[in-house]
Parts: sequence; structure tokens; C-alpha cells
Amino acid sequence: MHIDKDLVAASATPLVLGILADGDLHGYGILKRVGELSDGRMQWTDGMLYPLLHRLERNGWVSARWGVSDAGRKRKHYALTAAGREALEQRQAQWDVVADALRQVWNAVQGPDEAVAWA
Repeated sequence: MHIDKDLVAASATPLVLGILADGDLHGYGILKRVGELSDGRMQWTDGMLYPLLHRLERNGWVSARWGVSDAGRKRKHYALTAAGREALEQRQAQWDVVADALRQVWNAVQGPDEAVAWA
């Protein structure tokens, strides 16, 4: 399934912040987690992720440190900061509003028998 570039861009920040809320990860780990969370329907590239991580780091939402992976490779590990946790909470509230509005629109279009059931 192709997901529109604008939708991927809009969801990237809260998705990465949410992933890092579970614990520190290196870039490849974040890419892998996005694939897992979307059942393989979202395939991000390095070229999309690393500029986002650098922006999140500049904003103070993510910190980065160099470490060594289990395989002995040097990797940069990213962690959510307190400011990043606050930004995540704000993004969650914003997405709740957007998701609720979409749910209402789609339910109205589909009718009560085909209503979208979101958790």
C-alpha cells in the first residue's frame, strides 16, 4: 500500500517520539520498529529518518550519544528527553482531535451499518 508523502511527513515526528518513549534506539532500530508497527506497510528510508532525528535533536526533544551495537558496530543511539516527552504528549492530543474528526466524517459517509470502529 502506498501512503501519501504528506501523511508520512505529518505522522513522522509523533511516531518517532512515541517509539523512543519505549527506550533508546539507533536509527536502524527505529526504521525496523516503524516497519513492525505498520505490519510492513510503512517503509522509511535513511534519507527520511536521519534529517528528522537531527531536527528533533536541534529542538531538544531527542538526545544522541555514540555507542557500540551487540555486533560491535559504532552506532548513534537516540533517547527521548523531558522536552521530547512533553512534545509527544502535545502531539498525542493533537492526533486524537484529528483522528476523532476523521472517524466522524468517515462514519457519516459510510452510514451506521459500516461505521469505522477505532480504538
